[in-house]
Amino acid sequence: MTILPVLGVGIGYRPEIHDHIMGNAEYIDWLEVITEHYIQTVPEQAARARQLRSHFPLIPHGIEMSIGSENEVDPAYVNAITEFTKTIEAPWFSDHLSFTQADNIALGQLTPVLRTAQNAEMIGRRARAVQERVGLPFLLENITYYLDVESELTESEFITAVVQQADCGLLLDLTNIYINSVNHGFDPFDFLAQLPLERVLQVHLAGGEWQGSIMIDSHAHPVNEEVWCLLEFVLSRSPVKGILIERDQNFQDDFSDLREDLVRGRQMLAKSAEA
Repeated sequence: MTILPVLGVGIGYRPEIHDHIMGNAEYIDWLEVITEHYIQTVPEQAARARQLRSHFPLIPHGIEMSIGSENEVDPAYVNAITEFTKTIEAPWFSDHLSFTQADNIALGQLTPVLRTAQNAEMIGRRARAVQERVGLPFLLENITYYLDVESELTESEFITAVVQQADCGLLLDLTNIYINSVNHGFDPFDFLAQLPLERVLQVHLAGGEWQGSIMIDSHAHPVNEEVWCLLEFVLSRSPVKGILIERDQNFQDDFSDLREDLVRGRQMLAKSAEA
């Protein structure tokens, strides 16, 4: 049985904050990189990945596997992930429990899958095959959704069925759970209690914001206080190996807000390890 490393607290790599990341390396334990930026682009990007790997452990996080599409996952895409994970010596890799393509048309968004037992079985089978081909633990991430369609399974039941069928890990995005709970009126702690938290290896934290009466997953602000409370709940129940702070916009010139989130995450992870 492979023993996975405890990576600590990291940040999603974005080129526009490269200098800040390198200048604050003592606060950053690891980086998450967008898989498609390195397997489908120019050679310079591969060189960038190798350069980053010389400073930090890297975890590839995909956005275009589209594991919930009607079509099977592209074997060439999985082969490219396999080679990339070897290049950067990744301990695991991840993507989203969603679909991003329909009839070979890119949708440009993470779209939720209809929550049926049949779809859970299909996605679980695919995820298991991807995990076996790459040869590393595969984590699926829960997403936000702004329109909920009544389905055969609840979201927690659907997530549980998929990861158990796949025998894969769970990348638990706590901000997504918080935002969904606000927009759809459920208790996020009850939701968490219904998940197989023993499968959570990594968590995502970010800052959402209000747009009118809807909260959106903007990745533009420090982590919401409510999300930190969810993290405390999860850390007491899950074998979390990595905490990831996500930010895609609204970067501050002095990096101070991101640095504060990184430090707080480290403190909470250390406290949970002592318990």
